[in-house]
Amino acid sequence: MEKDNGNIILVNKDSDVKKYETEHIKNLIYTIRGKQVMLDSDVADLYHCETKYINRVVKRNIERFPEEFCFQLMEKEFQNLRCQFVTSSFEKQNYGGRRYLPYVFTEQGIAMLSALLKSNIAIKVSINIMKAFIEMRKFIATNGQVFERLTTIEYKMLEHDKKFDIVFNELQKNEKIGFKQSIFFDGQVYDAYSLIIDIIKKAKQKILLIDNYIDDSILKMLSKKNKNVEVVILTLQNSNLTKLDINKFNKQYPTLKVAITNKFHDRFIVIDNKELYHIGASLKDLGKKCFAISRIEDDEYIEKISNYSLKTGKLC
Repeated sequence: MEKDNGNIILVNKDSDVKKYETEHIKNLIYTIRGKQVMLDSDVADLYHCETKYINRVVKRNIERFPEEFCFQLMEKEFQNLRCQFVTSSFEKQNYGGRRYLPYVFTEQGIAMLSALLKSNIAIKVSINIMKAFIEMRKFIATNGQVFERLTTIEYKMLEHDKKFDIVFNELQKNEKIGFKQSIFFDGQVYDAYSLIIDIIKKAKQKILLIDNYIDDSILKMLSKKNKNVEVVILTLQNSNLTKLDINKFNKQYPTLKVAITNKFHDRFIVIDNKELYHIGASLKDLGKKCFAISRIEDDEYIEKISNYSLKTGKLC
């Protein structure tokens, strides 16, 4: 180790001479907030001392280190740096276990730091660091147009990403909307049954089922509904659904109401007064013959069907 003005600097005797070469130091310079900077741990490694010693010097002379000389990284900046670069300092310093976010030094900050350390090592290393900063500036200036083109390409890629997100969101919306129409042929009992169950499960508040031919098999389907969803069935007087069936269903899956009407010929399902489905066959006969299920997206018809069912149906 080396003593300097009463301060002890821990020297790494096994350090590789190549790490002091300008080319190596250039690889330790990153661009953050539009400034070229070096990590406190990399600076400490070059100066043969611990990172905490470097930061201690800065805190003792904080008035000499304004933000354009030295600043602490934000969490997002630090994570971006970890993702984009794999440097020896990240491995050696075990950044994943650091208790605080790292500080970074600009070229001016390095110059100020070397003046405060006043050791032979600091002076020699600082010269190479300054050379590295100068060469980096020349490289960026010489290749300015290339970087500008890269920035333009990145911008275009971001625009494409945004457009992709829009398309993806639209596709998700379409998935939420679900199908518009489906045709089932003789024998597709399970497929038709599964689709009806999916429609029933969409309800959050109310299901209105209009079907002239109801039996207890329909109640088995309705048992798949979400909890506390009210069910109203409109059917003919002579349906096969008894009061005993209704009472037993309500004890386990409340609430079911049955109303009598003879004003409907076709079958309909209304979900939460928002979605209207037209069904070509009675629910108890799904898949026995060819039939279709269609979604009617006109809000006017949803409202008309709901209001008409209230006017014509009489609770039994």
